[in-house]
Amino acid sequence: MSPLFRRGKSPQSPDRADRSAPPLVTLIGKPGCHLCDDARAVVERVCAETGAVWEEKDITQDEALHREYWEQIPVVLVDGAQHTFWRVDPARLRSALGA
Repeated sequence: MSPLFRRGKSPQSPDRADRSAPPLVTLIGKPGCHLCDDARAVVERVCAETGAVWEEKDITQDEALHREYWEQIPVVLVDGAQHTFWRVDPARLRSALGA
């Protein structure tokens, strides 16, 4: 399968069996990316509503992330597994976060 369309749990992804910890949403993007700005707004809003923790990673500062995701940014991971790329649907993200 093309890496552009892969989804699933990454090997280093934590197991969500421990539901006591809030989910971790990772937004992967780069400066000057208007889709990344749009995704950030959705991720911030949904995480604030659901209590999820979120972080942002810049592909221009991480060669491994650049190699893996440069054609897909913005990319959203939930607990290390790729959730979506390009556009973030708030309802779908809420659902993935268990809200």
